[in-house]
Amino acid sequence: MPSPRKVDLLPEELREWLEEALRKSGFGDYVAIAEELNWKLEEAGLELRIQKSALQEFGVQYAEFVKVQKAADAWAKEWMTEQGIGDEAKRHNILFQMITALAFKVMQAQMAKTGDEIDPKELHFLGRMMKDIMQSSGIREQLMDAEQKRLDAKLVLATENGEITEDFRVKARQILGFA
Repeated sequence: MPSPRKVDLLPEELREWLEEALRKSGFGDYVAIAEELNWKLEEAGLELRIQKSALQEFGVQYAEFVKVQKAADAWAKEWMTEQGIGDEAKRHNILFQMITALAFKVMQAQMAKTGDEIDPKELHFLGRMMKDIMQSSGIREQLMDAEQKRLDAKLVLATENGEITEDFRVKARQILGFA
């Protein structure tokens, strides 16, 4: 098993700083970022040092990840809009972004591996995550169908009780998208 990349050995707060610095620099200026990162490592009392070439390799991969994440976010927003989720999309958007970002991180990590490095458990985890996302979409549709039937039953009852006319009921069903 190969040794981990030095960037992968960074403490979480420095890794977050590095990712932010890369985004702010437009994924360039690796020399300055490497100098500042190594200064921060020294200041933290860590003996780890990261060369510009290792940082650039990580930066290229991270830039691709950010690009894919933005594309996934755009796809998710478009899909939710197409599905008519509306306000529900706003409430669940953050959760969906987190799940898609995690899925892309797992996919990215697996794509960088070869042969014996590939962990079947990680692939299983990714498949399970995607299945759960698709299943939640099916559950949402079932809930929407149940709500539609409930509202339609209320319209029928209101018509039978003389609270609304049949024409009003038909128009309400059209407006609500039942017809």
